[in-house]
Amino acid sequence: MKVKLRARDVYKVFGETPQDALERLKRGESKEQILEETGQVVGVQEASFDVEEAHIFVVMGLSGSGKSTLVRMLNGLIKPTAGEILVDEDDIATCSPEQLRNIRREKIAMVFQHFALFPHKTIAENVAYGLKIKGMGAAERRKKALVALDQVGLAAWADNYPGELSGGMQQRVGLARGLATDPQILLMDEPFSALDPLIRREMQEELLGLQKKLHKTIVFITHDLNEALILGDRIAIMKDGRFVQVGTAQEIVANPADDYVSAFVADIDRGRVFTAGHVANEPETVQLSAGADEALRIMEEMNRNALYVLDGEKIAGVVTYQDLSTAARDNGDSGTALADVLIADYPTAARQVQLYELYGLASSGLPIAVIDDKRLVGVVEPEAVFAQLSGEEQLIETAGGTETRAAS
Repeated sequence: MKVKLRARDVYKVFGETPQDALERLKRGESKEQILEETGQVVGVQEASFDVEEAHIFVVMGLSGSGKSTLVRMLNGLIKPTAGEILVDEDDIATCSPEQLRNIRREKIAMVFQHFALFPHKTIAENVAYGLKIKGMGAAERRKKALVALDQVGLAAWADNYPGELSGGMQQRVGLARGLATDPQILLMDEPFSALDPLIRREMQEELLGLQKKLHKTIVFITHDLNEALILGDRIAIMKDGRFVQVGTAQEIVANPADDYVSAFVADIDRGRVFTAGHVANEPETVQLSAGADEALRIMEEMNRNALYVLDGEKIAGVVTYQDLSTAARDNGDSGTALADVLIADYPTAARQVQLYELYGLASSGLPIAVIDDKRLVGVVEPEAVFAQLSGEEQLIETAGGTETRAAS
């Protein structure tokens, strides 16, 4: 995947002698020590990351962590003290004012927290403002504005004014304005934080829906870890101006880098972070034409209580160790056909289904078949679901004994 935005060793120091503070940082002095001794404020230090094309990169941190300073450096509103910020091959940190204007016009748009709408302009005029700055004619920018408004479900409000819209609708207008210029990169600085929780959740879902269609490269700033986990393909957690961990939602929740991150993820709903694909095992199966002895042998070897049965490549059903053992004992030398004890009503889920949706299926006691295009691609054991939801380590019995592994 192509890297669209790249930052390398980016620093920002506010004050009269930033280079002095930079040298102190590199000698290992803390942000607090530098402030106390020099009055220089370290906003961002040693930030390095890549944002792949069409991905959402979320920067999460509390107030004062440096996240808003960082996003303003990404579009040249604040000049970094040191480091590189590359959009394709253009370095925003060192490019000329003319180059920076061109990058903003052609490649980057920003969506702000407080909407920043002009109250005296119509919704369509607000959305078209960036196009007007680019010199586009009135008819064409009206057309593009209506397309952008339609993308966020507000085309019918084009000739209304911001004061006539709810907060959530106004934020949709802000998003439409960002989309209208068809930017390659969308910077979003806590765009949903002023919204009520229900509207905020709707906007998160709307953004994800738009991303599936538009495939923008997005840097999203938030102080809400739940929001970060919902939206981010990759997430960076900031503290005191630096990144303390960068990874996927699953990596951060399963393996927090330090106590700071652990405190954040302690109360996270793991069921909405992990999916069936994260806890699925490679499927062990038996063909329908095989006998009960073969199925029992596989289950004993794999230490499984149930086994999926295939008819060719098609799933025929599932058999349990208990049912097979009972049938084999009752039938004696006459043998047992797998079809005689087959359970055709078995639980299924797609790989991307979130873990909380598997709770009811796991309660059946049968392993869950993970299906992709009607094919069996994995099996989720009920205990794996419960272990991951609880965040506890799970004991896994193997042929050679018992080993312990983290539920991740």
